[in-house]
Order: sequence, then C-alpha cells, then structure tokens
Amino acid sequence: MPSLTTKMTNTRSRFRGTAALAAAGALTLALSGCAKLETTAPSSARGAAATAQARAAFGTADCRRAKCVALTFDAGPSEHSARLLDILKEKQVPATFFLLGRHHIDTYPELVKRMAAEGHEVASHTWTHRILTESTPDQIREELEHPNREIARLTGRRPTLMRPPQGRTDDTVHDICRELGMSEVLWSVTAKDYRTDDSDLITKRVLDQVSRDGIILLHDLYDGTVPAVPGIIDALKERGYVFVTVPQLLAPGKAVPGEVYR
Repeated sequence: MPSLTTKMTNTRSRFRGTAALAAAGALTLALSGCAKLETTAPSSARGAAATAQARAAFGTADCRRAKCVALTFDAGPSEHSARLLDILKEKQVPATFFLLGRHHIDTYPELVKRMAAEGHEVASHTWTHRILTESTPDQIREELEHPNREIARLTGRRPTLMRPPQGRTDDTVHDICRELGMSEVLWSVTAKDYRTDDSDLITKRVLDQVSRDGIILLHDLYDGTVPAVPGIIDALKERGYVFVTVPQLLAPGKAVPGEVYR
C-alpha cells in the first residue's frame, strides 16, 4: 500500500498536470473572455441589502466603509493546510476554503473540522475537480452534493458557496446551483501559483493586482503558496486592507443561489 506522502505527491502531480495543461486558457475564459457570463461585484451585493440588516449580518468589518479583501484557497485540505491555519490564527485573518473532496476532504477530515471551528468559511470546489461545463446535469449534481454531504457531516453546516473548477461555468451550472441553494464565487486576483513554487513571485503577483473588494485566489495545495501568505497579509494590512470571508465581503447582502460573484 502506498504511503500517505506518496499518495499526496501523486495527487499534487495529477492536479498540477491538469492545471498546467488547461488553466491558462480556462482562467482567461472565466475572467475576461466570456462575454455572456454575468457576475455580481461584492459592492453590488452590499448595495442591494437593506440598511436595517447591516449590523446583524456583519462579521469582522463593515465593508461598505472598510477597505476589505477576501483570501480564498482552492483544492485543499492538503499537507500544507495545518501550517496555513496556524498562520491565519497568528495573524487573526479569516479565509474562505473551497475544498476538494476525493484525496482531500476524505484524507484530512480533522483539518476540515478545524477550518470551521476557527471561523473560516468552508465551501466546495467539487468532489473530483471535474470540469462542470463538460459534464451532464447528474454529474454536476453529484460533484456538488458529495462534498456538501461530507462537509456537513464534519462541520454541522452545509456549504452555500462553490467555486467551479478552472472557473468554468454556464447556464446549466447556474441552474443546478440555484436548485441546490448554492452561489458561485470566482475571483479578481490570481497569483497563478499552480505555475510556480516561487513564494516571492506569488506575493508580488497578488500585491500587484489587489484592490478594494478583491477576491484573491490561492491554492494551499502547492509548495510555494503557504510560505507566501504571511508576506501577503502583512503587506496588505500595511496598505490598510481588512481581511474578511466571502460572506462578510458581501454583507449586509447575502449570496443568492444561482448567482456568480467576482
């Protein structure tokens, strides 16, 4: 039987190989080239909410006034996630984790529990990283429902947010997310950490792109990412940013099932 280290090395290799072949085109499509994809900005979600709801809905900051940013991590938990959680706890920074199922949730269930217990938002990145736009409706439902069941079993709370693999989504995905009570979350900042283990480069890419209401995409799966996180946090705090989860970024609004946020 292969060791856990060997299994995780193989998992990273498979995931990295898929990303290296398809991620560049997919990210371009999702973030700039898909003219028909309608997304909602965090500021628009906040503006749609009634003022009377504000105080009850807020987490750590009022992002209508504060310069907020959301750290999000895809494709964990992994062997690096415990260290990441230590860093976030030390820095007092909440994050949103879009978790993979197979070889991740089922390999590190205690880390899923810890994420929820320490105040992070636990969300879905599907069970097997299947490209949803190339899947049947039944396959899409299973990719979303399987991690939902496992996360709910481990944390007591069913996810309401998901991030489609490679950011690929369409009307069928929107409709099924609406049916399942889930909202889609894309990103506005990417370090492309699936292409490099250079922590300094990852840090620079984030800092060069970030602006108010930014949703930062990182992967705690890769070796260079977690070492970059302290520098990213410290630099953005120096610039006056406040870190929040994605739901806190939208507050006093709430994510609407079937809608896409970026």
